[in-house]
Amino acid sequence: MASPSEKLATSLEVLKHLQDQGKIALKSSELTRTHKERLLKNGFIKEVYSGWYIIASPDSSYGESTSWYSSYWRFCSQYLTYLYKDQWCLSAEQSLLVHTGNWTVPKQLIVKSPKANNFKTDLPFGTSLFHFKSIKQVHVEVVDGLRVMSLASALVNITSNTYIQNSTDVRTALSLIKSSSAILAILLDGGQSTVAGRLAAAFRNCEKDKIADEISKTMQGLGYDVRELDPFNTKLPILISPKETSPYVNRIKIMWANFREIVIENFPPAPGIPTNIEKFIRTVNQNYVTDAYHSLSIERYLVSPALIERVRNGSWDFTENEADRKQRDAMAAKGYWDAFQLVEQSIRQVLIGENSGRILANEHGDWFRALFGPSVISGLLKPSDLSGYRNDQVYISNSMHVPLNKEAVRDAMPALMELIEQETEASVRAVLGHFMFVFIHPYMDGNGRMARFLLNLMLTSGGYPWTVIPVQERDRYMNSLEEASVHLNIKPFVELISYLVSKTMKGEPVATI
Repeated sequence: MASPSEKLATSLEVLKHLQDQGKIALKSSELTRTHKERLLKNGFIKEVYSGWYIIASPDSSYGESTSWYSSYWRFCSQYLTYLYKDQWCLSAEQSLLVHTGNWTVPKQLIVKSPKANNFKTDLPFGTSLFHFKSIKQVHVEVVDGLRVMSLASALVNITSNTYIQNSTDVRTALSLIKSSSAILAILLDGGQSTVAGRLAAAFRNCEKDKIADEISKTMQGLGYDVRELDPFNTKLPILISPKETSPYVNRIKIMWANFREIVIENFPPAPGIPTNIEKFIRTVNQNYVTDAYHSLSIERYLVSPALIERVRNGSWDFTENEADRKQRDAMAAKGYWDAFQLVEQSIRQVLIGENSGRILANEHGDWFRALFGPSVISGLLKPSDLSGYRNDQVYISNSMHVPLNKEAVRDAMPALMELIEQETEASVRAVLGHFMFVFIHPYMDGNGRMARFLLNLMLTSGGYPWTVIPVQERDRYMNSLEEASVHLNIKPFVELISYLVSKTMKGEPVATI
């Protein structure tokens, strides 16, 4: 008789076969009752809707949302295709978000289909699908398995409220339009003079006067009464290059422009580069144990001050001590010490007048390799894991924000480095540099630690002291990053960093061990 482990292995082979077919959403009928119950019991699948399951990780705890959020878009694609075949597409608003690289998991996803019947499907963690009956013909494209309206069709069909509620997404979409022809074809077929006026004014707001003129003049030339009415309530303080083709680059540039004044308004003035460099460096080094303890604890590593001291004074030895060699937390502590020393060297260059953004661009890869070098040497990671930016998709635990795909990272990171290098305010470099780094999430692991190193290098460029984000503030810290990433509300994150920096400047303790 087969043992329980052998039976589970058999069920896992069935699950792997389905996974190899590209399945992430599984209908009950695709598994026998025995396999389904066995996989459910051991946590390898989770039910997300009556008779529908997703492949999950057995080590996720109760209430853990990561497996759902990471499976969300593929589940929706496979589930909706099962229901409606090719007779469905996402709403204009959600289609526009997909085209502009915004893969944040929505609370409610609106799906349009002639076969739908205006009903709601409740899904895990407060998400849902609304099936909207629609017979309107639209131009449809398939993006990563999702049926979406073409970008031109989405722009024509979004509501006027979208320009206010999702201004960053709409501006990003408008920046991608190189010609008015596709939009005009839809406007003319529908005789949509009001929409034409709104779109023309929106393009004009974004300094795309040529396209705005083409829309207005063409419609007016055919007898339509086109009145331009700007749907935005603000004007973007930067000009997006018409040559830029990456929605991800345009997105982070627009976000940076929208956020920077909020940082400046809510941050203490920069003290200026100190004259006594060695005294400043001594203060940085005095913060090491506290900083390492809290930064690693935020990432859920179980690292004690004693272990940190052993690493710093050299008594920790992974070459001779078997326990040291295999301890994951010790690898993290050793990597943090190695990286911290490189960050200190970067700080020295900034203190003598080097451009902090240029230093960051040249040296952050060295920090990352130092951070995980011990894990490679000890065999916990492969050498290829240190080859550079990630080569796979990554998800953030319990976050509705989906970081950029691996191809987009290659576009976005140079753009971020350029923004930091060109920024004139140290507070903006520090706060937005940190936020944008974790928003992009360029590495498979270590993004939080790297972002906090970045934060402090940029604080140094304004003469601000090294500032620790204490583990006691972890929930506020993570929630404020989520609020900025999902809802584009940067103020809570700005206020947290400003509060910690201000207390540190006054000599008040913000973190203890």
